[in-house]
Parts: sequence; structure tokens; C-alpha cells
Amino acid sequence: MPNLAPSKIVCVGRNYAAHARELGNDVPKEPLIFLKPPSSIIRHGESIRLPTVSKQVEYEGEIGVVVGRRLRRATADEARAAVSGIAAANDVTARDLQKSDGQWTRAKGFDTFCAVGLIGDVPDSLTSLTLSCRVNGTVRQEGCARDMVFDIPALLSYISDIMTLEAGDLVLTGTPGGVGTLSPGDVVEVEIAGVSRVSNPVTRDE
Repeated sequence: MPNLAPSKIVCVGRNYAAHARELGNDVPKEPLIFLKPPSSIIRHGESIRLPTVSKQVEYEGEIGVVVGRRLRRATADEARAAVSGIAAANDVTARDLQKSDGQWTRAKGFDTFCAVGLIGDVPDSLTSLTLSCRVNGTVRQEGCARDMVFDIPALLSYISDIMTLEAGDLVLTGTPGGVGTLSPGDVVEVEIAGVSRVSNPVTRDE
């Protein structure tokens, strides 16, 4: 298993029109990006811990992209060539804190709020990647990379115009519609068909 130790986790918000609509938001004219700290990462089987300060923690299944080499002001073609791996990811979010804070650092940044599966191979076509999220075995989210507002090479190119992406950095590319609340005792699973999967039990933080 390749080691996952990103210098940063760059995330993209509202990159599926259905998810933007379900939260009452417009689709952005440019990619909407934010950061999660590397300290939020957990792996398959580790527990997502619900913080006591939040009453509405939600799952967000996503396609994670691992950058294989340094990107700075890269073209879309250069960015596509730099993708070294694909991983299922869960951008866990304290939705109530996201709304009350007005910015997303606290809501997205708690320890255990970035579950990441094994890094899988990169397919010939990135738009063929399909994503599903299940809670207690029931499908809650389904999506395909071709439904993204901004595709993966465009996202990486855009981000690299703002900040240098280093080898090993992780980019989360947005979540499809169907997000919902997690409760203690749940098991949430994100799968990219044929590529990567991550499953995590949910507990209450003490």
C-alpha cells in the first residue's frame, strides 16, 4: 500500500450540481476550494468520531486524487499526467458548524474527518470513475466523474495556479447529491467501483 502523507488536502465544494441544489446553493462559476488538515486523515476500519460540539455531522463520499509530482501553473494535460492514484474518500462535515461559522475550517477539520481508502490505479479515462456511498448497507449517494461541474484535470490545473501541489498531496473532488447525518453505531462506506473502498464505524467522541 503506498504511503499516504500529503502536505495538504485540497477539497472542492459544490462540484456536482445535485449537491449544490440540495443545500440551496448555486453552482460556482469557478471551483470552490478549501483545505482539510492532514491530521484529519483516518484509514479503512478506523472510527469516525462525532465531536460533542456538533449535532449534525454528515458523510460526503468523494473521489480522491493523489498527485504524483509537483504541479505549479500546470495545464490540464500536465495535471492529468501527474495523477498517480485514486482513492475513495469521505469528506466528513459538521454541517451545523459549517453554516454557523460562515467559513469551513472547523466544520471540515476535526480529527477523523477525512477517511481515505487504499490508493488504486488510475484508469485510462478519469470520467469513467463511479462513486457510491452506503450507510449501514443502504446506498445514500451515487455519482460519476462525468457529472462533475469541473473535471479532474481542470481542478488540478486551477488549484496549481493558486498553490503548488506537491507529490503526495490529496485532492478531494466534490460530493454528489444525497448527503445525510451520521449517528453513533453507523457504518459508512465509500466505494469507487473497481478502484478503492473505505469503510468506517461511527462513534461519539468523549
